Amino acid sequence: MNQKRNEQPYGLKKAVALKYAPDLSSAPKVVAKGKGRMAEAIMDKAKENGVPVQEDPSLVEVLSKLDLDQEIPAELYQLVAEVLTFIYRSDQRAGRWEPKS
Repeated sequence: MNQKRNEQPYGLKKAVALKYAPDLSSAPKVVAKGKGRMAEAIMDKAKENGVPVQEDPSLVEVLSKLDLDQEIPAELYQLVAEVLTFIYRSDQRAGRWEPKS
């Protein structure tokens, strides 16, 4: 008899969603996180709403250790700034970004 072990499959997908509103907070916050089906749902929701997605397994691994609604620590500013730059550029290419006057 072949039994399945109750283990997470290798390569189980993880996702973390950040929210950044410069006028409301000093740093981006973790607003959603999950693995497996929850990660897929987070990714699907982002795509449905036109939110750019950047896949960076190392960063997701670190961010997934944070609590929900927690601001990212200063040690991660540089890495998250790279993600925000990616989003900014994606929005510019899509014509969705408008500079504030």
